[in-house]
Order: sequence, then structure tokens, then C-alpha cells
Amino acid sequence: MPTNFTPDPVRVRVPATSANLGPGFDALGLALALHDDVAAEVTTGGVTVSVTGEGAGDLPDDERHLVVSAMRAAFDELGGQPPGLAVECVNRIPQARGLGSSSAAIVAGVLLARALVVDGERRMDDAAALRLAARIEGHPDNVAPCLLGGFTVAWTEPAGARAVSLPVADSVRPTVFVPAERGLTATARAALPPTVPHHDAALTAGRAALLVHALTAAPELLLPATVDRLHQGYRAEGMPQTAALVDALRGAGVAAVVSGAGPTVLALSEPPADLDPGTDWQVWRLPIEAHGARVFRGRLGHAERDPVAAGRKS
Repeated sequence: MPTNFTPDPVRVRVPATSANLGPGFDALGLALALHDDVAAEVTTGGVTVSVTGEGAGDLPDDERHLVVSAMRAAFDELGGQPPGLAVECVNRIPQARGLGSSSAAIVAGVLLARALVVDGERRMDDAAALRLAARIEGHPDNVAPCLLGGFTVAWTEPAGARAVSLPVADSVRPTVFVPAERGLTATARAALPPTVPHHDAALTAGRAALLVHALTAAPELLLPATVDRLHQGYRAEGMPQTAALVDALRGAGVAAVVSGAGPTVLALSEPPADLDPGTDWQVWRLPIEAHGARVFRGRLGHAERDPVAAGRKS
């Protein structure tokens, strides 16, 4: 069946995410109320990408941009490529900090492509969009909360990624500590050993199960529920400031973990008012984003083009 494209521009708002959440390695994720806005339209030829905010001047402005490559993958799934594309990105999610910037770009690209195809939602439902986004990213723990919102549990079956979104207890109010330095997921993964001791795996599995209960119904259990023996200890040498801050927060009774592959630190319970992490860290209170990625018709407006408008930073 030939692919027909809408002549109108579309835009998508995608949230930041924090994955792993301590023991939930490659499975658990949380959507946070800090957003990128991305718009796209079909043109008569060529590809143009403009970037405002995070990553401006560093990210590619052509086919190499992750939003575009995700769109290309989605168009292939949807039956055909458009003659050209114009993409506009207003980025607020810090790049390479463990807050899901790459997953946000991938989800944005998949949903933009689907919205630009006249019958895109019939050809690719949300389950198929998740499978494609996870395949591009390599794992589903960030793309799932970005797409679905809230607290997500994701897993992979032979047919691809699946996920469920669960409501979070009202008293859970995350805080992120964002450093100036960047980190790379590939580098963080390279620090992991091929095997771990059985008792460490068993402990972490139990805490991951407890974390589901703590986040949804019993926040008073968040501190014991965020104990991890699978990944954070092995990565500590590569990001000593992150590891030190996690230890300091946990020592003060705060349920703190490495956000994704780091170097951002996520606190799931309230940090002490007198805690001073130092000038190397920006401290942002980011509510949980109950909604996942949202698609709209039309170009970005004035508010969407403001590189700080869709973030709640303090």
C-alpha cells in the first residue's frame, strides 16, 4: 500500500526519563517533568535540522541527527520515505547526563514519523512504536517511560519490547543532581563484568520487586528498595563524584541512585534542607510526568520555542 503523507507539520513533546532506579537495571524507569519539543514536516527534498537549547552547535543538523534516523526507521516500518524533511528541536533535557536525552530523541522521531503518515496510527500502534524505539535504543528502560509516562516496568520478549505503566504514590517527589560533566552509556556499560555473584543478583532482584511496591504504595520503603549490587558499584570508579554524592545522600537517609548510566544522581525521597552538594551540581526538583510523549498538529509556538519553558527547575 502506498504511503501518503500529511501536508501539515506535527510536533511532539517528550519527557526526560531516569532508568534503572537502582536495582531495576534495564527494566525500571520513571518519566520526569522536563521536556524536549520537536516539530517536523514533509518537504519537497533534502533534510534540515535546527537545534535550540541543549546540544545546539554540537548535534548534527542533517541525516545524522538521532531524531531523523529514528524517523527514517519508522518510515521504513510505515511503508515509505518522504521526499524531504524539516525538523526543529528545542532541547531542555541535558545531553549525555543519564536523563534519557537519546531516548527522547528516538521516541520523538518515531512518533513524528507516525503522525506524518496519514494512516500512521493504524499501521503502527503504540506497542509497535515501543518495540521499534527499544530496538533503536538497544534496551527499553528509558523509551518505555518516555512513551508511556509515569513509572514503567519494561521487558523484552522474542517479539520485542513490552512495558506497563504504573501510578506512583503522591508523596514521591524526585530531585535530580545534574553535573556539568557528561557521561557515555557505552563507557558505563563497558565497566560492567560479564557475571556477578549469585547472592548479589538475588539481593538485587528482591530489592527491584520491593521498589515496585515502594514507588506505588509504600514510599517509606524507598531507601531499602533502592539497594543495588548489579551495576552502580562497578561504575563508581568511572564517576567518583556521582558515587560520592549517592553515598552521602544515602547516608543521610535519602533514597538516592545513579540516574540511568549517570552521571546525574536521582533522589526519590526528600534531600535534607541543609545538604550542599557543591557548585559542581545543579539541583532540580522534577515532578513525575504522568503523561508520556504527546503529539500535536502544527508548528512549535512561542512557548515551545523557549528553551527553558518546559522544565521545572529549582
